[in-house]
Amino acid sequence: MSNNEITFSEIQIQAIFGHEAAEDEDIDRLKEYYFKGSVFDQVITDLPLRILVGHKGIGKSALFQVAMYEEAKVGRLSIQIKPDDIADIADEGKSFLKQIRCWKNGINEIIAKKVLQSYGLLASGWRKKLNQHGGMVLDFLVDTFSPLYKADLSPSRKLFINDFLKNKKISVYIDDLDRGWQGRKEDIRHISALLNAIRDISTTNKGIYFRISLRSDVYYLVRTSDESTDKIEGSVIWLSWTNHEIFALLIKRIETFFGRQTDEQKLLQMNQRQLATYLHPIFEPRFTGSGHWENAPMHRVLLSLIRKRPRDLIKLCTLAARKARENKLSIINTSSLESIFPEYSQGRLQDTINEFRSELPDIERLLLNMKPSKKEKRAYEGYVYPTSKLLQKIENIRQSGEFKFATGKIASNKELAAFMYKINFLTARKQTPQGIDRKYFEENRYLSNEFADFGYDWEIHPAYRWALQPDNMRDIYRSLELNMG
Repeated sequence: MSNNEITFSEIQIQAIFGHEAAEDEDIDRLKEYYFKGSVFDQVITDLPLRILVGHKGIGKSALFQVAMYEEAKVGRLSIQIKPDDIADIADEGKSFLKQIRCWKNGINEIIAKKVLQSYGLLASGWRKKLNQHGGMVLDFLVDTFSPLYKADLSPSRKLFINDFLKNKKISVYIDDLDRGWQGRKEDIRHISALLNAIRDISTTNKGIYFRISLRSDVYYLVRTSDESTDKIEGSVIWLSWTNHEIFALLIKRIETFFGRQTDEQKLLQMNQRQLATYLHPIFEPRFTGSGHWENAPMHRVLLSLIRKRPRDLIKLCTLAARKARENKLSIINTSSLESIFPEYSQGRLQDTINEFRSELPDIERLLLNMKPSKKEKRAYEGYVYPTSKLLQKIENIRQSGEFKFATGKIASNKELAAFMYKINFLTARKQTPQGIDRKYFEENRYLSNEFADFGYDWEIHPAYRWALQPDNMRDIYRSLELNMG
């Protein structure tokens, strides 16, 4: 692709920055630009249970897609279980122990059926034979495949059977478990029972390795509500990114678009000034707008607007590239970025409302009313609140009506503040000589529990400010400060 003229067509934009959803990305392109980071090897290691936890848009599905591809390439049997596969397994009316048993039986059947179907070996009576093995799905598959080793099968099927009988290992990937999550007691019990069942299956079936993904807020609520989950805490891998890693991730995508080989470790060892030179074919070097961002390196502006989620950066770059094409530009300039900030901000706010409305039905009223008043702007920078002022702000919003969680519980000021921190609407913030140090929920999950004084204030993330204050762009730019990087 190195000879391509930059026109920012839709095809070219996706080729440069990648697809927002990994499951919709072409696997050849995904594996070409995928940035493994430090978590990848922790997830695919041969341990019975790995639970990948992180916010939506942080790359859980992408990791699973690449992991399954790599395992298939070396002959490892892997299957993916989707929410539709397990939608009807657990009956909410049953006791917790019965739910666990239903999950175990259901998961075993899904594994057996998917493996047999994948290789055209599903025959009548398979479920009865599985039951005769007492839920030992790995033993059932070994007994099923062993007589077929000498049968008249295609070379590909024989190769699969040979590899499986030699290794006796299956990797089971379960993604998007939090689809339809509302934070209710039955939701918590539903996922708790599933996690307990999977732990039991992996313990009794040596050779089955489960990799599960959960949103960070879902895992946090399940973990703090169900004492039985302490047994799986050691299996949890938190997926998070530093801004530097996300910057390196973007550079790898750009470089592979131009057909140039990259080394992840070398990119990570570079400082941001060095990495920034790789942006120049796509972005103008400096942001020429106003406020604290005036003449700032372009990458620092980009990184200040994302919530440490790769998808945020891809969305931001994609919108700006479309605007550059509209203006017939061959490079993304300051004007292209500035013109899409409101759309980007509104999109992030709407995504957040859609994602968490099931947990706090009136979330839209809460977030929209966090818009700073004129008095707040004068007193403490508008979007930044000391703890006492934040709680007072929430109390003022509650005067127009209480907020109730989906459980029916009325939310206190502190619980609403903790909720906004958990969903990354608020970040913990401290001014340093190098810039703003922001801490996110997944980096310090207990910082907000009692809102004790850790030396941090609370800031409405810059990504939301155009959506909250579309009528005064000048004030927004005056309030924006650069991340440390």
